[in-house]
Amino acid sequence: MESSVLRRRALAACTASVAVGVLALAGLTGSASADPASQFRTPTATGTGQLSPGLLKAMRRDLGLTADEARSRIGHEARAAAVAAGLKHSLGADFAGARVSGDDAALTVATTDASDAARIREAGARPVVVEHSQAELDAAKAALDRFALRRAPEGVPVWYVDVATNRVVVQAARASAADGFLAGAGVAHEMVTVRQSAERPRTLTDLRGGDAYYMNGSGRCSIGFPVKRGGSQSGFVSAGHCGTPGVSTSGYNQQAQGSFQGSTFPGRDYSWVATNTGWTPRALVNGYGNGDVTVTGSTEALEGASICRSGSTTGWHCGTVQQRNTSVTYQEGTVSGVTRTNVCAEPGDSGGSFISGSQAQGVTSGGSGNCSQGGTTYFQPVNPALQAYGLTLVTNGTPTDPPTDPPTEPGGTWAAGTTYAAGDVVTYGSDSYRCLQPHQAQPGWTPPNVPALWQRV
Repeated sequence: MESSVLRRRALAACTASVAVGVLALAGLTGSASADPASQFRTPTATGTGQLSPGLLKAMRRDLGLTADEARSRIGHEARAAAVAAGLKHSLGADFAGARVSGDDAALTVATTDASDAARIREAGARPVVVEHSQAELDAAKAALDRFALRRAPEGVPVWYVDVATNRVVVQAARASAADGFLAGAGVAHEMVTVRQSAERPRTLTDLRGGDAYYMNGSGRCSIGFPVKRGGSQSGFVSAGHCGTPGVSTSGYNQQAQGSFQGSTFPGRDYSWVATNTGWTPRALVNGYGNGDVTVTGSTEALEGASICRSGSTTGWHCGTVQQRNTSVTYQEGTVSGVTRTNVCAEPGDSGGSFISGSQAQGVTSGGSGNCSQGGTTYFQPVNPALQAYGLTLVTNGTPTDPPTDPPTEPGGTWAAGTTYAAGDVVTYGSDSYRCLQPHQAQPGWTPPNVPALWQRV
């Protein structure tokens, strides 16, 4: 009994400490007490008064929130994310996902072990006992991703892990298409819900979203977020389908800007462009006449959290995070690891910034529908893109800490452009990897970043 009490007290202290750290990243202030549950229920919104007028206006239009309600909701969501992070660490293999709901961001945390319920309640969240852990659902979806990487499934536009239902959801035009997909991937129906869908996602590269840039003087895409590599090289992340390494870019003013250094699409949908000294990176997202939004970090928003998008075709639009870890099939192939939202977008918004409060979330990938009738949009999370290319997000005019300055080539036998067969073993950095599927390596498809293709040995 005594050890159980001490464990709960330690969890409470840890959760409160994590909450303070996340609030600092989000630009919010507040004190932590020994009672994280009360802190979660009654968060303050001090510091959210600096939110962009454009973002607040879009949240009022799309979510029906006043400016004060929007600030309060963002504060609640930041605290919920901190509590969820602490519980995920504490519950370990039992953790089955977390989500928020309502304007007060009521936090629900799922577990596979009923004995965890008391700990979850003490942290200020509502416990739900489910059958499958987050790891089990992620493993099932990863099997679908591996199968789709060989050949994009026809008639299956989207699949994702749904925390709310504790299932992998497969959207398909026909039941037979879903059945064939599951059979080919070796995934049991017991973990899957099949939903009929006529959705036809497409990439959104026709016009600019966010600040425009031009590829080889012709097509246009959008800057996602300014970044740094090492101590001096500036640039930005964007969608992978916008260009391939070596493609030159010019800015919104048609002045020489830089060139693509890395790009991955399909599979993932991210890229980065190194810019020349004539371009100064700022920790800002274009507010389109309503005040620019300052970026202070990249803490991931929970499912159910509010989120907004900036794009030059349709301006600011907001909605909520539907599902993370989603896979979507475009005509060019399948992209995995994107986040599904009910924010609308139209051609030209591609590559634009997704942001929650002051936290960078990702870059617009593609979707369906439009901003007249509503739609679904997917974004590539920004953190995997930063990790893939060794970049740091520019926040308040400076890179985030700690800086990442990896060598240009970590060494080893892996090389982009090489064709690998299943069973081949390569080295990358100081580790060895075995090829799981035959493929031709592409820039950015380094073994640590593509677990569907490589297994560390």
